[in-house]
Amino acid sequence: MNTDSNSAFRRLLLIAAAALLTAVSPHLSAADELPSIFNGKDLTGWKAPEPNPFWKVADGVLVGENDEALKGNVLYTDKSFGDFVLEAEARWSGEIDSGFMLRKPELQLQIGISRSLKRDMTCSFYTGGAEKYPEAGQAKELAKFLKPGDWNAFRLMAKGDTFTVWLNGQKVSEYVSPKYAGAAPIGLQIHAGLKMKVEFRNIRAKALGDGIKGLESSPKEIPPSATK
Repeated sequence: MNTDSNSAFRRLLLIAAAALLTAVSPHLSAADELPSIFNGKDLTGWKAPEPNPFWKVADGVLVGENDEALKGNVLYTDKSFGDFVLEAEARWSGEIDSGFMLRKPELQLQIGISRSLKRDMTCSFYTGGAEKYPEAGQAKELAKFLKPGDWNAFRLMAKGDTFTVWLNGQKVSEYVSPKYAGAAPIGLQIHAGLKMKVEFRNIRAKALGDGIKGLESSPKEIPPSATK
């Protein structure tokens, strides 16, 4: 290949690279458009129980623990969400039973050990009905992507009758059901009956259609350093 051909080939590569960056960059920056729903200082925007022995904020982290009687609690947002994208990081150790609550009637995205199944059902959907954890809504290959004892990045998209979950940048579950159609606050759960502690940070959410079209596609993989 002569010099002119080399130059032309390089130009074509540069043009192709520029076009690719233009197409991808809105998608890569889409997560930045999600506003925070936890300010890292207090429970503004959330319906805290009174009295509140369950939830506290320490060093920018929302910490949830049982009280001495091992009672549980769900901390709900003031705002209701229908179709939305939620992103949050969570950290826990040992046996816990927590999760994200959404829609009406209520659907739960599990974090930790199922009290009924006695196994880790993180990123699986719990319906509260006779089926409890429908097979179609159970996380696949969870062990490959879960980081026990470390910060794990969750992303949940509720769009119509479809609920899709990514863990640390990898799609792990998707559940389809028209039953859970009503808008409702987003909740964070502390399960009763066992001593547990769960931590949340970087909690962000926004209704779909509010200028976040790019969020309707899957996110890029999150590097390990991003969840440290």
